[in-house]
Amino acid sequence: MPHSPPRSDAPTTPFWKSRNGVVLMLLAIALFYLAREHYGHISQLLPYLILLLCPLMHLFGHHHGGHRHQHGESDSTRHEPRE
Repeated sequence: MPHSPPRSDAPTTPFWKSRNGVVLMLLAIALFYLAREHYGHISQLLPYLILLLCPLMHLFGHHHGGHRHQHGESDSTRHEPRE
């Protein structure tokens, strides 16, 4: 006997009208005005922030060094010429 998910006739609330959406919008607005008021201080830190991003970009940009090769294929079978 197949089970179907319970049907709800009540409309779902869009994300931006939910509590989490409103909190996220308020935080974004607050961060914008905070950054705008303290731009003079933040602009002096930008070179250091860029230098701090370099190791993070290296770690996440290279997928943690996880180069995946299929095991069981030799070099001769992997590079067969096409006919």
